[in-house]
This record gives sequence, C-alpha cells and structure tokens, in this order.
Amino acid sequence: MLRPLDLAVVETRADFLALESEWNDLFDRAGLPIQVFQTFNWCWHWSNHFLRETGGLRRQQLFIVTGRRHGRLVLVWPLVMSRDPGFTRLTALGEPVSQYSDLLVDNLDDKDDVLDAAWSLLASRFAADALYVRRARADGHLAPLLARQGANLAARYDAPYLDLASAPDFATYEQRYTAKARKNRRRFLRRFEERGPAVLTTCGPGPRASELARLAIHMKRAWLKARGMVSPALADQRTLAFFADVAASVERPVGCAFTSLDSLGEPTAIEISFDCKGHRAVHLIVYALKFERTSAGQLMIERSLKTCFDAGIAAYDMLTPADSYKLEWADGVVAANDWTQAWSAKGRLYTDVFIARVRPWVKTLVNRATQTLSRMRAPRHTKDAID
Repeated sequence: MLRPLDLAVVETRADFLALESEWNDLFDRAGLPIQVFQTFNWCWHWSNHFLRETGGLRRQQLFIVTGRRHGRLVLVWPLVMSRDPGFTRLTALGEPVSQYSDLLVDNLDDKDDVLDAAWSLLASRFAADALYVRRARADGHLAPLLARQGANLAARYDAPYLDLASAPDFATYEQRYTAKARKNRRRFLRRFEERGPAVLTTCGPGPRASELARLAIHMKRAWLKARGMVSPALADQRTLAFFADVAASVERPVGCAFTSLDSLGEPTAIEISFDCKGHRAVHLIVYALKFERTSAGQLMIERSLKTCFDAGIAAYDMLTPADSYKLEWADGVVAANDWTQAWSAKGRLYTDVFIARVRPWVKTLVNRATQTLSRMRAPRHTKDAID
C-alpha cells in the first residue's frame, strides 16, 4: 500500500524557481550519473531559451510533476505541456537539446509505487491527448515505468559507452583495442602533425567554452550541409544560443567540459560534453571540414579519453545514435528508446500515425531531397563522419 504522498504539478516559472534548492538536494541524494539533463540547472537554462509561453499558435507551459512525503521533495518529473489548436501533448522538458528523458525519484523502498502514482496523475487528472518522450534509457527510472504501464515503444536506439572504470589508466584501457587500431591512430597522429603539433585544450565554464560552443555548432552545420542533411534542432538559433549560454555560465553550471584539438592555434575538432557524478555525456564531436582527411575526430576521442582518466571519469557516454565510429570505440550499448502514450482519439492519431509513420517518412524524404541537391551542386565528401 502506498504510503502518504502529496503529488502536484508546477506550471509557472516562479514556482519552478522556488524548487531550486530542494531539487538540487534531491539530485545530490538520489540523482543518477546519467541524469545530467534532469538537473535543475540544465532545466533552468533550457527554460530561458526554449520555453514558448506566449505568442504564435503553439503555447507551452512547464508541467513538472512533484511528489512530497512529509513535506520532503521525493519526486521530480520535468515535463512540458504544448497546446496547439485542438491538441495538447506532454513531452520531456529539454527537447531538443536534452539527449535523455528521465525523472528523479528518491531512494525509496516503494519507489515503483510512487512512480505509478505519478503516472496515474497524468492519466486521470489532466486533459493531455498524448505523451511523447524520447531517448529514455533502460537503466533510468522512466523507461521501466513506461514499460510497466503499457506505453508504446515508438523507436529503438542504442547509446554506446566506454567503461573507463574497468582500467586504472588509459595505457591499460587501450589494450582492449586491436594492435592494428592502435597502430592506425599513431599513423593518424603522425600525418596530423605534419602541419604542426597536436595540442589538446580543455576548459570549463567561461568565455572560451562559449566560443568553442558556437564554433562547434557552426562546424556541425557545415558538415551537415556538405552531406545534404537536415537537422532542425541544429538549424535553430536557440540551440546555438543555449550551448553558448551553458558553456559560459558559472552561476548555474551544468558540468560542461569542452575540449579542442588544435593545430597551429586553430581548432580542428571540438568535443562538447557534460560531466555528472563521474559520467561524461559526449553531446557533440565534430571536426572542421578542411581537416577531414587528418582523422581529427578520431584523434580528438583518443586524447579526450586520456583526460577522462585524469579527471576521474568512470564512463564515457557517446549517446545515441549508435554510429559505426562510436561502436568501434565502445565497450557496450544501453537501450535509449522513444515512447508514446495516447489518452484520446486525437492522441492515437498523433502517436500511431504521425509519430510512427509520417514523421520518419518526412525525415527520410527531406534528407534524400537535400542530398540530391547537394550532389547536383558540388562533389560530395566521402570520408566517414565523426558525429
């Protein structure tokens, strides 16, 4: 039997801000290393850039489910309610920059009962037509709840990771790779340094990190354009502003660890990552197109891994999707799937038709069209990409 639990929904910015101290305390007690995207600071920065509370046909509001026991905050489920004309849906707070959807729950012996109660609150008391959450990890709290409640598995993804805690140092760790792979990377480095020494620079929050964030997004946009690919999230100016902001912020830091592989003072490859409780979430690895043939991306990963051991990072999470270059490095993968739940006829139309069929078809169609246009305009780059 569920012990006393007070559930509520936070819908205003003021009430969200009032949660800061309690939210941080809950995360310190019970937050998982994979939940950097559910920290208060991350959600605060997201709200500053992506929350559409007024204007246009679409209106959003915070929809953060909280649970208290004897006045103590024991549950935070960060969601957003979007209201389109005639349709209302719930999504994870953080789209499109958060890479995993999840929720925070205290270390309770009746944790599943608490989560089931939160689900019942959504299903019975609010007028949302559908729920759509992306990239819920199998080793988090949200995915088991959704599976238990019979939500629909909308798309399957794998997140490759490196288990750095399995070795005392990088020299020992890299022995798991073949002699040929290690030899190839040494050859890549010699070729890279024909231009000049390879210099790895790392930085935490501040102006330099903000500069690298902007440069990395522009590099990624150029990489996508060269291959005739479209990413609405990266094309959105709010994404650029968000990463520049979180990279610079020392007031509400999000654990940013930005790394640049430089040649003659020029960044050739950049890694945007975020550290949380010994877990590094590698949000973006990108190289400048002019250095495509130098394997700068591969060298960036190798150098970055060395710094992880110095920083006490236990897991290097390359996030979804499980691209081939990631799998060449990874020790394993964790499922991080998309889920939907419909609560009305309109919701079923949205989940079963739009999400399941139309959206993937449109994405494929747009990418094929842009790739065709790219081939018509200029020769296509052929080397495999690094994210």
